[in-house]
Amino acid sequence: MCCTAWSIRAFAMIDAAVALPIDEEAQPPRRRRAQLSAIAAVSLFWVLAAVLACWIVPAALHLNPYAVDVAHAYAAPQARHPLGTDGLGRDELTRLLAGGRITLSVGAIAALVAMLIGTVYGAISGYYGGSIDTLLMRVVDVFLSIPTLFLLLFLASMFHGNVLTLMIVIGVTSWLGPARLVRGEVLTLKERLYVEAARSVGAGDRRIIFRHVVPNAAGTIITASTFMIATAMLSETALSYLGIGIRAPMPSWGNMLSSAQSDIFAGAWWLILPPGLVLLATTCAFNFLGDWLREVGERSVAGS
Repeated sequence: MCCTAWSIRAFAMIDAAVALPIDEEAQPPRRRRAQLSAIAAVSLFWVLAAVLACWIVPAALHLNPYAVDVAHAYAAPQARHPLGTDGLGRDELTRLLAGGRITLSVGAIAALVAMLIGTVYGAISGYYGGSIDTLLMRVVDVFLSIPTLFLLLFLASMFHGNVLTLMIVIGVTSWLGPARLVRGEVLTLKERLYVEAARSVGAGDRRIIFRHVVPNAAGTIITASTFMIATAMLSETALSYLGIGIRAPMPSWGNMLSSAQSDIFAGAWWLILPPGLVLLATTCAFNFLGDWLREVGERSVAGS
């Protein structure tokens, strides 16, 4: 089944679930939990399907996203090319899967970089508090006052190059939100009894932070990571769409959208649908997973 069909079926299931009221006052808690679990199950299925399809299918079928066949340029969707071909006769489905590998990799690695920086920075700020916390948070406020998109455009245009560079650029511009989130969690955790017990036996600050405090904030960090992956994917798409991210001939969902914009004038209107729908479905899936993880975390805290 092609990615477009998956996205249509996934959105149909999600829309059916989202159409129900999710306010706790409007429905019983059990119904709300069942609804969120259904959304999370669909989202997890889509994420796993996208990851497996993008990594396994091209290698298993020996698909070549760079194979040019000018004789079949702008071919409409058919049995041989389920999603049609582009202006150089390259199979759109093959490029969609190869582009998903790039976009998902950029999103995952950039989110990992952002969460590592934000976790360390926020944990140090929240644990020590006082003037150190004030100074570190003012630095965060200064960077937050700079529009993220403009900062991304500046850094990406300055350090444009390979995929690894783009991952690092997106990661180092996305750690501010996680830093504030982890800092707020650490402010609460550092007052727990197990922290006092660790101090009483002579544990140092570094051991307490990274062996006791941060692991207990793992739920918050994991939840934030799912949102961060979706944000990083959208950042890569925006940069590639503007021509300063992933550059041709290497495919990504962003530069496929950019090239499809001009292909519309050649009559190949179908080329813009697959990358747009797949990107929309994948980012929504990560966001829905994040909402479900946050809800689970809130319920576990309330239950304890």
